[in-house]
This record gives sequence, C-alpha cells and structure tokens, in this order.
Amino acid sequence: MIIVMGSDTTDAQLDAVVKKIEAAGLRANISRGIERIVVGAIGDERKLEAEMFTPLPGVESAMHIAKQYKIVSRESHKQDTVIDIAGVPLGGKQIQIIAGPCSVETQEQMDLAARFTHEAGCRLMRGGAFKPRTSPYAFQGHGVEGLDMFRKAAQKYKLPIVTELMDARQLDAFMEYDVDVIQIGTRNMQNFDLLKAVGKINKPIILKRGMSATISEWLMSAEYIAAGGNHNIIFCERGIRTFETAYRNVLDVTAIAVLKKETHLPVIVDPSHAGGKAWMVPALSQAAIAAGADGLLVEMHPSPCDAWCDADQALTPEELKKLMGTLGAIAGAIGRTV
Repeated sequence: MIIVMGSDTTDAQLDAVVKKIEAAGLRANISRGIERIVVGAIGDERKLEAEMFTPLPGVESAMHIAKQYKIVSRESHKQDTVIDIAGVPLGGKQIQIIAGPCSVETQEQMDLAARFTHEAGCRLMRGGAFKPRTSPYAFQGHGVEGLDMFRKAAQKYKLPIVTELMDARQLDAFMEYDVDVIQIGTRNMQNFDLLKAVGKINKPIILKRGMSATISEWLMSAEYIAAGGNHNIIFCERGIRTFETAYRNVLDVTAIAVLKKETHLPVIVDPSHAGGKAWMVPALSQAAIAAGADGLLVEMHPSPCDAWCDADQALTPEELKKLMGTLGAIAGAIGRTV
C-alpha cells in the first residue's frame, strides 16, 4: 500500500501515518518528492485498509498497489506527469525534440551545434561530456571541461542541457554546472548505487533502457530513483539487442504503448542509437511520435563526417530541420504539437 501526502505535510502528520503503519507490523518507506510525499507500507498489506489513512490530516489518498514498482506506477498517479525542465514542459501535449552531438568535442563545434539546434526549433540540447565507449582506446569525452564548453554554448540560446552521468563521484560537478537533465545510460540502468544517488537530488533524470532489459526491470530501476525522493523521471527507449544484425538495435515501439499503460511518467525515444545510421532516424522518429512518445533524443552534428564518435548516425543541421517539419505534421494529426 502507498499513502500519498501533500508536499506541505507537517512532520507530525507524517509521523502519525508512519506510526499507524508500524502498529500493524509493517515498515514505512518515505519518499519526499517536490510536489508530494509518498509513504510506502512494506510487509503484509492485507492488514491495512485505505480507510485507516484517508481520514488522517495531510493524507490525499491511500491505495493498495500489487506491482513492485509503486511510486512510478499508473495506479499511484492516474494523470500523466509533466516534468518542467527549466521552463520547458516534457510529458504534456507539446512533444520535445532534444538534439545535439553525441559528444562534446570543441567549443566551436558546440557553439555551432547549439545554433543549429535552436534554429531547427528544438528547445533542449544534448551532448556527452563523459562518454561510455565499448573500446577503452576510443575517445572518452572531455569530462568537466566538456561540461564547461557545453554550458557556454547552450546558454547563448537559453537551451537546457542534457548529458550523461556515469559515476556518482561525478555528481558534484554536474550540480556545479547546473546540468538541467541528467541521463543514466543503457549500461548503467541497473547500477543501483548510481540510481540511489540521483534519487536524492532535485533534477530530471532520463533513464535509458538496458540493452536486454525487460519492461519490468526498467520500471524497477526507475523505482530506485523514485524511492529516494526524485520523481522527475523520463523513460528513454533506445532499442534492444536481439539476433538481428541488419541494424544497430531493434527499436521497441511496443514499449511506448506498454509504458504509457504502466506508468504516469514521460516516455521518449532515441532513434539514433536504435538504428545506428542517419538514414534510419527519420522513419524511426516518425514511428515513435505516432506511437505516443513524448519526445525524441536525436543526434545532430554540424559536420557528421568529422564527428569524433557515432558519425554514422548523426543528422546534418539541414536534415534535422527537415525532420522537425515532418514530425510537426504527425504531431498535429494526433492532437499534439512539436
């Protein structure tokens, strides 16, 4: 069972709920979000009824939830959650396209990328300062210096920045540079210590799906973040690994529909990492928006042939502009905007 309380709940009101849970022989887990406090009753829930809590001061609702992922489930919050990213809403009627290069390379490259992202009509920018690479000899990113270059380039156009966090020890630097959205990559989807760390901060988190992760495993990883108090979570489908070798990963469009049923949180798609080739990105992007995705994470480089990593999947600035026009038409057909 979970008990939902308002963010202005007093300590005394919260303590009354916890004592009632413990009196029934269960344990209470308190998750303090920005807009609400969620108290989870852990143990034999058959001993509890919603009516035991709803009359208590500060309690908004109480309900039994059968699923293990309680806070992120649709049962706990019927309405779609809209996440505010420095004034940009993600999860509502307006679809957000997050564009930019795979990695931060030079200040000139990032300045151009920011300009082209803005000119295409995108409201958020992506870029990797710390890069997880398959080969230890490949470019690993500029680290903190990359964060500095990214922030300088994006702020000229007031673009909130999205970048990947690989290690909890880097979190202080991310907070220092006020990274607007922290991305947890595919390889770290089940890095539970990292998930717990970002659960303690007030920053939107993009949680990418693991290479072979089930929907349930993905939702449970999000629950780790939510249980820490951070409910600003965005799911990102980026393709899963199967037997197919004709393209990089298999974009699981079905996952969008399933997540929309299972969780109230926003769902976005990374078509660049799914296809692995720039020519596939428009088709995969269109399919994702038509299926109900709340946004896209698209790689665009000022000069893809000169990119230091993932050159094959990066769009040119002109291709991004063209894609934005096509996506606008699809969004309009399903009652949304880009």
